[in-house]
Amino acid sequence: MNILDKILETKRTELDRNIKIRTFEDIFDEAKSVKRPVLSFVRALQDSDNHIIAEFKRRSPSKGFFNADANVETIVGGYSAAGAAAISVLTDSDYFGGSLDDLSTARKVSAVPLLRKDFIIDEYQICEARIASADVVLLIAAAITIDRCAELTKFARSLGLEVLLEIHNEQELKYLNPFVSAVGVNNRDLTTFVTDVFVSHRLAGLIPDCFLKISESGISSISILKVLFDAGFRGFLMGENFMKEPDPVEAFTKFLDTNYFKF
Repeated sequence: MNILDKILETKRTELDRNIKIRTFEDIFDEAKSVKRPVLSFVRALQDSDNHIIAEFKRRSPSKGFFNADANVETIVGGYSAAGAAAISVLTDSDYFGGSLDDLSTARKVSAVPLLRKDFIIDEYQICEARIASADVVLLIAAAITIDRCAELTKFARSLGLEVLLEIHNEQELKYLNPFVSAVGVNNRDLTTFVTDVFVSHRLAGLIPDCFLKISESGISSISILKVLFDAGFRGFLMGENFMKEPDPVEAFTKFLDTNYFKF
């Protein structure tokens, strides 16, 4: 069993437990009643000068904790104030040390769109995202079937949320559908957690131009970002590069201060 399979097995157990505590009907009713306007993730990235999605996470399955005591208010608030186009919040507990409370807290200190980054396999989790104040949800092609992707994408849009579809190879281009808001190419293989930025280069020209293109993982320098921008990407998800530093907000700010961001 690879890492992704283990995560999905845990996620199914977690979902079953949550449904026993609170039914889908109840959480769906609450999600539909949320009045907070959704911020457009796509528009924010298109209008940004830097196109960076700064990510808040405490650990990863491959490296363990690299910032166990990270404070959501301080870091997310700092990212937002420093000019991040959007912010990604890891809400998986077992493998990434996050929670839905992190997402709700992030909303209180952030003025930019928030992405719920998790392994979403059911409409229940999309309802959770809306209630916790996400603006966009991540759907990972490798974690679901094409049919489930279409169902979940349509459901998310029915609640007003945008959808970032994450792919890893040419075969997963088949998951694209009209309800997808943006396409993310994850340079990290979720079965091995090996990272290769060339994956984004390889897939860039295969993604239809009607979708905003985002490159995820392994972006650690201005030179890499520039090459990806020239390849057509208008979103760059960066997490570990900042979160591994003693002061993630300072690391993010210094990255922006290179004065490269004059696209």
